[in-house]
Amino acid sequence: MKLGIMLPVSGVHASPANITTIAQAAERIGYDSITTYERLLRPMAPTMPGPDGTLERLPDIYRTTFEPLQTLSHVAALTSRIALGTSIINPLFHPPVVLARRLATLDQFSGGRVLAGFGQGWMPQEFATAGVPMKRRGAGFDEVIAAIRACWGPDPVEYEGRFYTIEASEINPKPVRGDIPITVGTISDSGIDRAARIADGITPMAWALDGVTAQAKRFWETAERLGRDPAALTVTAQTNHPMEPKPVSGDRPFLRGAPRQLADDIEQLRERGFTGVLFAFPPPDEIATQIEMLEELRSLVPAG
Repeated sequence: MKLGIMLPVSGVHASPANITTIAQAAERIGYDSITTYERLLRPMAPTMPGPDGTLERLPDIYRTTFEPLQTLSHVAALTSRIALGTSIINPLFHPPVVLARRLATLDQFSGGRVLAGFGQGWMPQEFATAGVPMKRRGAGFDEVIAAIRACWGPDPVEYEGRFYTIEASEINPKPVRGDIPITVGTISDSGIDRAARIADGITPMAWALDGVTAQAKRFWETAERLGRDPAALTVTAQTNHPMEPKPVSGDRPFLRGAPRQLADDIEQLRERGFTGVLFAFPPPDEIATQIEMLEELRSLVPAG
């Protein structure tokens, strides 16, 4: 089972030194991937729906978020094996040629270790800041991914779509293996169906075992119906619950708890065909404690 962790690119431990420490520790311990994510800004106005439906400000963890690809470029130079992923970047915020070249450049410098996790975004303020209308989600998301993949293909690259045009050109560098795996972070039926059509995998939120299993099942069945091989696609369960040093008692949420509890949950996912698990929120515990938890969990979960 593949295990991935989010680097401390935001929150109380967000710093270049801690990012470096966790990245190198994750590789040494045997984790399969380290990831970053994109947050353009933290609006002063309430923008996120709270438990009662009223809007709240984004949590303090988002006050500082290190830029994802520059962060991965830094840790690429300090590691040699571990995969370097995003979960997620919103490709609609970037010209496709620019994002394709940045990812391919990182792939070249890292020896082909890049995983491109994309999502459609949800915050109106970020779309406004990027100068992109929110209504471009959907068809525009399909198109930006198609344009990015065209850039990674043979020269001359040429693309003509509704939103993006690339005149016949040489666009380089190319990814090491000719392509970079693209996964989509999504939980909606339409998003899952879209990923089954255009992506190499999905990263659904694992709030509950049965719920995330149903999402995976829909993804595999839709892909097969479209003539794709489900076995060639990845499904990585993402949890926003950080690891905890002590066991959680009572009615424990799925994928929340101490390493041994998490190992039991991960085994259930493995039995249901999942490819891996991504822990997307770094724990608030001190860095040394985080590394101890990472070591224990990896020792309890067979690799592969």
